[in-house]
Amino acid sequence: MWRAVKRTERRTLRTEMTAGDAKIQACKGGCGGLWFDEWQLRKVDQPDQSAGEALLHIEQNAAVKLDPNQRRKCPRDPDIVMMRHFWSVKRDVVVDECPKCEGLFLDPGELAEIRSDYKSDDERRKAADAYYREMFDTQLAGMLRTDKAKLESARKIASVFKFICPSYYLPGKQAWGAF
Repeated sequence: MWRAVKRTERRTLRTEMTAGDAKIQACKGGCGGLWFDEWQLRKVDQPDQSAGEALLHIEQNAAVKLDPNQRRKCPRDPDIVMMRHFWSVKRDVVVDECPKCEGLFLDPGELAEIRSDYKSDDERRKAADAYYREMFDTQLAGMLRTDKAKLESARKIASVFKFICPSYYLPGKQAWGAF
């Protein structure tokens, strides 16, 4: 991921870059991947954030290829294997995230895909709201129907007990029964 291996030498190809106020590690002349510390990707992930443009064209070495099926270790915490997950509700870009430091590694081209998903934070929020409504509204409505049915059943049982157990058998101020 961060190292290109030649038969005679091994060297790190990390280059620190600045995009606006975000600091990013780029594998220039290597795999072309990008490392973002926690919360840094949000500063360059939309097309209206011009600072991210410079990160779209990182110099790559054609001889260095990343295996997309291979799990990666975190460059900050080498003992930690990064988790893979979708970046957005569109579920079209998978990123590698360290569960310890919460840094993100993007393969070449993934930043461009992420930036093409949504034009603004507002558009992203609307898409997330729609996704969660679609995902949970049916379940919540079913739970509400079940709860209403249970409540109605409890009320029927309580009304039966009103006549069986008048209030003078149970302590309380009820004039019509215990329930």
